[in-house]
Amino acid sequence: MTVRLFQTVIHQMQSALGGRKAGVMDDAGNIVACTEVTMVGIVWSDAAEIARETADIYTKNGKTFRRLGGRSRLDYIVFCDGEDDCAHGFVGLICITLTQLKLYYDEKYDKISFVKNILIDNIMVSDIYPKAKALYLNTDVNRVAFLIRTYGDEYSAHEVISGLFPDKNKDFVISINETDVVLIKEVKEGTTIKDLDKLANSIVDTLRAELMTNIKVGIGSIVSTISEIGHSYKDAVVALEVGKVFDTERAIISYNNLGIGRLIYQLPTKMCELFLSEVFKKGSLELLDNETIVTIQKFFENNLNVSEASRQLFVHRNTLVYRLDKIYKLTGLDLRKFDDAIVFKVAMMVSRYLKSGEINI
Repeated sequence: MTVRLFQTVIHQMQSALGGRKAGVMDDAGNIVACTEVTMVGIVWSDAAEIARETADIYTKNGKTFRRLGGRSRLDYIVFCDGEDDCAHGFVGLICITLTQLKLYYDEKYDKISFVKNILIDNIMVSDIYPKAKALYLNTDVNRVAFLIRTYGDEYSAHEVISGLFPDKNKDFVISINETDVVLIKEVKEGTTIKDLDKLANSIVDTLRAELMTNIKVGIGSIVSTISEIGHSYKDAVVALEVGKVFDTERAIISYNNLGIGRLIYQLPTKMCELFLSEVFKKGSLELLDNETIVTIQKFFENNLNVSEASRQLFVHRNTLVYRLDKIYKLTGLDLRKFDDAIVFKVAMMVSRYLKSGEINI
């Protein structure tokens, strides 16, 4: 929101403040609006100390200060003469007024808010194109959503990503919640999944270096119109959720590379349970211990090659054959046969999906 709007509001509230001097400064102490216009532009020397305060209201040297913004992020500081209850009430009133005005302004003029509303389905489809044109946004270019999930400071992640993509007319960095930041990136025609993976890797590497925290990135589908960016975002969400169940080791998961995991993720619970009951004898799945599960995984990783799998498991070939025979007796599936191996692989993925709690009814 422009400083001019701040000044307009403060000027209009002047008579309601009973002659007290009041205004707004930024986090660096620059007074951006004041009832005494000559003070605009002056730097408040104690601003750094005030900015460090976590309390909503702070008093010092005959003045009352209140943060404008959240506890985690300071946008501006409102001040008013006096340390009494009236001063407390005045700074509260100014904060409420400016906050509401800022929300209205962002809704009407801010590109980031507009894009976020598309992502969270907070705007009618019929309103998207007129609004985009009013904001001078290109409506028909290729874009893709990157969902960056961090487990540290959301605002620090937002700041780092914004620094990586400074073109505010083409790329949009949006905070969704305390863990998720979305990058809506404009991409060239012919951009491949490999290109997107490379870009995601650079984001992960930078965030890990800057924030020293765990990072996951979900990549949505490339879309060609601004009205479809919500679909790309939802694809990125699905990519992370599917990856959380089936591919926990990878930091970057693309919606277009989910494979059979995407299909299983979309199945209703009852169908998954019915499939497992058909594949496994009653209780046979629960009889497979950790050693057996590791054996199966290694056998699959080596394309059903008994010799290579036994070598990597550091066991004799006959030992592996014995284990496979044991699995056959328990489940009725011979993993040395391609068809049985496929059924078992899918069944294990379905079982993992049900245990994860990421369930569709």
